[in-house]
Amino acid sequence: MSTDISPTARALRTLEILQNRPGTTADELAMRLGVTERAARRYVSILREAGIPVESTRGPHGGYRLGRGLKLPPIVFTQAEALVLVMAVLDGPPGDDMLGGALGKVIRALPEGISRQAAALRDHASAAPDRSAARPDPATTSALVAAVAASRRVEVTYRSEAGNEWHTEVDPWAVVVRHGRWYLLCHSHRADAVRTYRIDRIRELVPTEQSFVPPADLDPVASLEENLGSGWQYETRVRFDRPVAQVAPWIGGPMGRLEPLDDGCVLIGSTSNPTMYAQEWLATVSIPFRVEGGPELRAAMETLVARLTAALLP
Repeated sequence: MSTDISPTARALRTLEILQNRPGTTADELAMRLGVTERAARRYVSILREAGIPVESTRGPHGGYRLGRGLKLPPIVFTQAEALVLVMAVLDGPPGDDMLGGALGKVIRALPEGISRQAAALRDHASAAPDRSAARPDPATTSALVAAVAASRRVEVTYRSEAGNEWHTEVDPWAVVVRHGRWYLLCHSHRADAVRTYRIDRIRELVPTEQSFVPPADLDPVASLEENLGSGWQYETRVRFDRPVAQVAPWIGGPMGRLEPLDDGCVLIGSTSNPTMYAQEWLATVSIPFRVEGGPELRAAMETLVARLTAALLP
């Protein structure tokens, strides 16, 4: 039996089942919820405790049904509340049909422009696990999604992984969830280039009245993957003697882009943290490679090799 769904969520699912199928027995309810019959009765009790009249009838034609005349009030979400729900579902366990159905209902209830962006979040989300996953501030995420929907420029204060902080105006093109992290894909006017910012590192955000026209042929996911590994402080270059198809499964977007060579391929990118790039990313690649540049990454790899070698000394 699954334990990933809260009792409140199952109670709401119970309410939906009884609305659609009056006369559902405890045994049928348990089967539909994927729980024991005792647990199913508990969810009925939760509904009753909440003031929802659930009637029960014994016998071969008995079962649970909602009290006659029951009319549930409409549930109205603010934009921020709805996006918090979207974020919660995307952060939840993958492949859950119940949560997926709830997410679809929330998205359909949003205003048209926000609904499109929320649907894009769902479609662009990747459930790949990442021990460094970080959830951003819901208010910041909500403001960014609204700015994307309205094509309005925003001012952001951003702090990099290395602790450097700067202020810039950006044209927010898309909010994309990849590998447990939430990113803003945008055009930075400070750098006059495409940039990808982790939303959890945005310290301050101020909307403006300045509009912009996003690229007509924008593919948010492809553009994000292409730009995750570019524009950082230290250049990186790693050579592989295998074709791109064999190396690609080991390379995440933030590591850079793979370019084919006659005798293999090369990974070209940049990073603000060479130590992390060497120890947490390159060290997990099982395919032989050579670090050709830059000097900061080579130094970080030399430090890692020396530490591992020392661990083998008697």
